[in-house]
Amino acid sequence: MINVRVFISTISAERFWEIDRPFPSVKISTNLNVVGVEKKKEILEIPFVFTINYVPAVAQINIKGKARVSGDKKELETIYNSYKEKKPPPPAIIQPISNVVFVESVLISRTVNIPPPIPLPQIPQMTKKKHPEPSYRA
Repeated sequence: MINVRVFISTISAERFWEIDRPFPSVKISTNLNVVGVEKKKEILEIPFVFTINYVPAVAQINIKGKARVSGDKKELETIYNSYKEKKPPPPAIIQPISNVVFVESVLISRTVNIPPPIPLPQIPQMTKKKHPEPSYRA
């Protein structure tokens, strides 16, 4: 079993939209890039860059860091070899990284006062529906 520890080294957030202007409807795109996989003694170091872009350009968030993966030698070797073969990293590595960066980005978005990079729950509108007439009357 592998153990993934995520470390953030750089956080940058910038709000482009004026504070006194209301936000338009925005589309938020996120991108997590694994920059490489480095072998260190008994662990793998996986640097990553996480970027959040808003359209229209109201803000931008960037998070950089490294994930340190430890565990069984065979599993680490498999992960390293698959990286060398240009295969995507396994979900067991991507999921912990994305969990950490999404939580951090939500906190950062609150600090900068921009919409969070996660979809907010939609409350359905209550509309009065007419009940259909019964098919018979007694």
